[in-house]
Amino acid sequence: MKRIIFSLIFSFAVNIAFSQVIKGKLFDALTKEPIVGASIKLANPNKTFFTNNEGGFTLPNTGRDVTAFITALGYISVEFNLSNTQGNLIALESSSDYLQEVVVTANRDASLRTQAPIAINRISPKTMDETKATSVYEVINKVPGVMMVNYNNEQHAMSIRQPMATSNYYLYMEDGIPIRPMGVFNHNALLELNQFTVSSIEVVKGPVSSIYGPEAVGGAINFISQRPTSVPTGKVGIQFDQFGYKRIQLGSGVKFGKFGFYIGGLFSDQTNSWMASSDYKKSSFNSRLEYHFNDKTRLIGTISYADYNSETAGSVDSISFFSRSYQSTSDFTYRKSNANRNRITLEHDWNKSSKSYVTIFNRFNKHGQNPSYGIRWTSGQSTARGEVNSNDFSSYGVIAQHTQTFKFLKSKLLTGGMFDYSPNTYWSHQVDLNAQLRLGGKSVEKFTILKERPDIKLADYDAIIRNSAIYTQYDLELIEDLRLSLGLRYDLMSFTYDNYLDNSTGSKRYQKITPKLGLTYDLGHDIGIYANISQGFAPPGLTAVFRKKPNTNPAEFYYNLSPATFNNYELGSWASLFQNRLYLEASLYRMDGKNELLNIRQADNSFDYQSAGKTLHQGIEYSLSFKPSDEFSFRFGGTSALHRFEDFLVSIKSSDALKKLDGFEMPISPRTTFNTEFSYYPKWIKNFRTSLELQHADEWYQNQVNTIKYEGYNVLNMRFGYKVKGIEIFSNLMNINNALYATNASRGNNLTDRSTFTPSAPRTIVMGLQYNITGRK
Repeated sequence: MKRIIFSLIFSFAVNIAFSQVIKGKLFDALTKEPIVGASIKLANPNKTFFTNNEGGFTLPNTGRDVTAFITALGYISVEFNLSNTQGNLIALESSSDYLQEVVVTANRDASLRTQAPIAINRISPKTMDETKATSVYEVINKVPGVMMVNYNNEQHAMSIRQPMATSNYYLYMEDGIPIRPMGVFNHNALLELNQFTVSSIEVVKGPVSSIYGPEAVGGAINFISQRPTSVPTGKVGIQFDQFGYKRIQLGSGVKFGKFGFYIGGLFSDQTNSWMASSDYKKSSFNSRLEYHFNDKTRLIGTISYADYNSETAGSVDSISFFSRSYQSTSDFTYRKSNANRNRITLEHDWNKSSKSYVTIFNRFNKHGQNPSYGIRWTSGQSTARGEVNSNDFSSYGVIAQHTQTFKFLKSKLLTGGMFDYSPNTYWSHQVDLNAQLRLGGKSVEKFTILKERPDIKLADYDAIIRNSAIYTQYDLELIEDLRLSLGLRYDLMSFTYDNYLDNSTGSKRYQKITPKLGLTYDLGHDIGIYANISQGFAPPGLTAVFRKKPNTNPAEFYYNLSPATFNNYELGSWASLFQNRLYLEASLYRMDGKNELLNIRQADNSFDYQSAGKTLHQGIEYSLSFKPSDEFSFRFGGTSALHRFEDFLVSIKSSDALKKLDGFEMPISPRTTFNTEFSYYPKWIKNFRTSLELQHADEWYQNQVNTIKYEGYNVLNMRFGYKVKGIEIFSNLMNINNALYATNASRGNNLTDRSTFTPSAPRTIVMGLQYNITGRK
């Protein structure tokens, strides 16, 4: 009897043991984010399983050692012996320059890079981590065809298939949501970003208006926030240089059952810099919260806050620039920004081929400045004028999208819509200035404030902006390896306004249907080509519409500005050779602009908005990445382009010498720019890295009549890093050749005008220390 009872108990225990399952999680070795959709193939039994949205997997327990072959797009495949416990935590290393990377920004949904018929690049978490950027431009400029122009203190301009300028032809997004609403000028929007909590960046070059809407003309940049980590993590670090820059940064994340979070912040402080009157402070915080109801339904929330206060030294004259004295002509200019952005997203997977999401978001932004670019001075005059302005808005919006895949032609349908309600308040008034002239009276040594003139309004309005859109995209496989992508979007931007300068009320509306047609063809052996025809669309910003025209009495405004449209034609190719050791990519494009909104410099060096005529933007973008071994890697990427006025009437006044700009190259548009980098990871010093980077910009015309050029520049940067037991020591040596260069050099069209320069920092040594903590669950 005892034997029978013992046998029953033993059999029951064995059955329980063998009926148990093996559980675990896959996560990124660097970011510790869960890896979704990875495949886990078992040899015995011969089955394949996939990780869920939390990176988790559940496998049968056979009672024997379980060997699994684990693969995930963008990661190095591994063979792993799983234990019969519940704590299998597996970290995968990312595969650099992997051709089949998953991107989100191509069509608002996860897709393979090789199936996206557009020029898109992803800045990986590894690149973000190794760059240790003090400003976003340091990583953005690694993308071929992109030049983010550094105006110091995180202020910037942009060049993607456009001249280096501050136009609103770029869409800046955070997790797919525009940082600012359409109609509110988004120049310098990226200074409101917390780069320390950005996991990766995706950059689209060329119009993606068919999916993301107006302003996505030159391109779109999507900053993807760090997700909650599969294991407890924490990091804290400091950065500083010899010019008074200091930054403290920290972040932490974890998942507890169904709930997870990641939170991070940074505090920057610049005092007594190489450039006079350029102190600044910035505080920025981000948090991402996730709650997974089950494997199919998720609730995601993000909160972003940034407070920025900077002196804006602006440009200097040629005497200060070439003598490296870097004395600002103004010590009273500033820029202040206080921004808060929030969103809640509900995601649901109906089944393997159907999913939807709804996002509710809001934004609150206060932005005030006494801008150095607003100073107007006529050569030889002892007086000048500036301005003080304030641009505040709040936003409330919703985005909804559904994605459905079909077996028919391996097709996928994506459809969605959005609505954004954004009240906006703006005012600007004149400031009278005294101009202390240098000997000869051809340039200004110092501007000082004589009197603020709130009685002289340059702009004063309230407006309520309403942006709405519906969009759809259908992708299908016409024949094997040939995919067709069709996109269509309808946008309606409207606003009601009160213009207090002419005591008028009214409304404006701009609407447009933007199509896209794209093809990708996989030639096999990791080689493919793509082509697309797309259209970009950008209505004028409200600050342009309600700015008082120069030299008009009574005041006139820009009520009749037309939306700009761009027709883009593109042909590209990609190839991955020698088992992903060599990666090549190129794209040839032509973008024809109509009614492009431009600031045209007048004889008194004021600016008049023009939205008439035709422009041409054409060029080739190219990149090469080569990794012959685990120790060495080389990257080269650049663009050669032409930006030209084709048919552009700027004046009909008989007294104006300049009436047409036909055939002139657009100012501040170098023909060639490139960024190249060589990296070394020596085996004989584990966890050590170093890299040498070269940034090049060709010469460019400084003015609209193409009479004088700036020579361009070559800048060398070097980076080092070493990790030991969670401690990372790093240094970025910026401009190690101590080049004297300006990121902006411009000049008026008159013979008596002189060049002004936006200088960049001399040789700068950035030092840093970071402590990384990784726990286990």
